[in-house]
Amino acid sequence: MQKIHFSIQINAPVEKVWDTMLTDETYRQWTEAFGPGSYFKGNWEEGTEIQFLNTEDDGTTMGMHSRIAENRKHEFVSIEHLGIVKDGVVDTASEEATKWAPSFENYTFKEVDGGTEVSVDQDMQEEYKEMFEVMWPKALQTLKELSEK
Repeated sequence: MQKIHFSIQINAPVEKVWDTMLTDETYRQWTEAFGPGSYFKGNWEEGTEIQFLNTEDDGTTMGMHSRIAENRKHEFVSIEHLGIVKDGVVDTASEEATKWAPSFENYTFKEVDGGTEVSVDQDMQEEYKEMFEVMWPKALQTLKELSEK
């Protein structure tokens, strides 16, 4: 597994960027870059399980089954991916699921020059790296636009 890293400077306070990134309504907007209809089921409290989902064209629900490994409000969120969700069923044991588990996706928020620098560090399978290298910059640009409104 490899690590990928992205960051963006946003001209908004850390609190606003945090809320924009993690609140259901705006989460659905900035994560469109990863798939139409992206949403999360659960909450961002440390230690809780959460699912990151979207509905495929055929109506099936797909995504990741995860746990919030760490949450330091307005500073850092660490998501531990434990498996996948296929058509609403959690899978942590198949070969496809264990490719992702365990892996981490971390968000760091830092106040810089009156704005916020958001950094994303994600463990990534080589086969998905190129796809995420296209999607993350689009997602972060949308997050920037939403946060700066």
